Amino acid sequence: MNPTAPAPGDTLPALTVPLTRTLIVAGALASRDYQDVHHDPEAARAKGSPEIFMNILTTNGLVGRYITDYFGPRCTLRKVAIRLGAPNYPGDTMVLSGTVIEVIEVTDGTEALVRVVGTNGIGHHVTGTVTVALPEGAV
Repeated sequence: MNPTAPAPGDTLPALTVPLTRTLIVAGALASRDYQDVHHDPEAARAKGSPEIFMNILTTNGLVGRYITDYFGPRCTLRKVAIRLGAPNYPGDTMVLSGTVIEVIEVTDGTEALVRVVGTNGIGHHVTGTVTVALPEGAV
């Protein structure tokens, strides 16, 4: 958790996420995404993928975790705008990084706009921005 107020240009420490088959399948099931490409290797290959791959809802959850781990339990995710690129396959690793690009004072605290990028062995898996609200006294 970050004990100081955010400022533009602040970088968040990287979060390394091992991409296990269990994480990919469990994330799909937890988000009720029963598409076979997220749990059945043969079906994924039949549809042109070399392996099962992570769904966007799991990625969204990992991005949310990354932000809340940094800003603390009193923060609120106001907006998450992400885009997927290279698939997350089992056996790889995703590294999330973030940079505060804007800080706005609002009536009940502060909002920060954070640019987030998640990379894996084949490229950028996720890119986007997260708006996080920090209530007064949270930092």
